[in-house]
Amino acid sequence: MEQPQERERNAGRSREAILDAAEQLFAERGYDATSLNDVGAAAGVSRGTPGYFFGGKEPLYRAVLERCLERVRQAVRSGQERALASREPPEVVLAGAVGEYFDFILANPAFVRLLEREALDGGHRLATLPPHLQAAQEALGAIVTELAFEPSERAEAEQLLISMLALSWFHVVHAPTVLRALGVNAADPAFLAERRRHVVNLVVQGLRGRVGGSPTAAAREP
Repeated sequence: MEQPQERERNAGRSREAILDAAEQLFAERGYDATSLNDVGAAAGVSRGTPGYFFGGKEPLYRAVLERCLERVRQAVRSGQERALASREPPEVVLAGAVGEYFDFILANPAFVRLLEREALDGGHRLATLPPHLQAAQEALGAIVTELAFEPSERAEAEQLLISMLALSWFHVVHAPTVLRALGVNAADPAFLAERRRHVVNLVVQGLRGRVGGSPTAAAREP
């Protein structure tokens, strides 16, 4: 007979498998084109299991978004801790933060596609998710704290964060459109290394316009 602790472990594994499968399918197909049966089959569980754990497609979708956003929050927090502990100049801190975020997006393409689908759908589900607001505000707060922005410079900090996000996402979202038309392979490691360097330098240039920093700071990015 299965013991309670083993049942709990199995339930935890099934729940994570369902979330993994749902994240991939929602990102690839969108909300409307993904069914709970599809998720169950992809997760290797019975058709009724996703509904049993989450109560329906809408709660499952929200759970997927919440898990993605929690990963973002954890990445922001760990990056902020490292930045504050490093005691490096603002340009070096920003270069490291942009590089880390670029790597995070590269490792989580499904998260990007989920948010893009939400944007095209009007962002109705995200608008009622507290973790979405918290992740955005924590990211902005990290920029303000790490780079020592004054309260009067909040708008400048917002612009810097938006540039960091947009530049890090474009090659993921438009790999099959703009990049393909240019003959660029978005999965090519050489392209990604050059893209990362370029994004870091562009965002750091934005900071230089504010503080007149050293032209060699981006080169010191870890």
